[in-house]
Amino acid sequence: MQALVSINSSQHKVAVGSKVVVNHIQNVNPGDTLEFDKVLLISDGDKTIVGAPVVPNAKVVVEVVGHKKAPKVIVFKKRSKKGYKKTRGHRQSLTELTVKEIVLSVH
Repeated sequence: MQALVSINSSQHKVAVGSKVVVNHIQNVNPGDTLEFDKVLLISDGDKTIVGAPVVPNAKVVVEVVGHKKAPKVIVFKKRSKKGYKKTRGHRQSLTELTVKEIVLSVH
């Protein structure tokens, strides 16, 4: 079973047991369990359910593995013939999640 879920305003394709790296989620610790209910699509082999905009009564349960940082990105600005140079670096904070289950309860 696979699902398309919105986490922190970005869409991720997940399956049970897969690891997902998302933008930093504040106030969570490794080992915590989270539930995301903005499921946009669920696919189970030949059956596909598309939400309008979300699938009702569906959620994705994940466990927080830990926090990490992405590789450094160097930003270099230069103006030709003006003597202007500026170097900046940035490392994005990330949260790693493991998908425990995809729940679709039919009411």
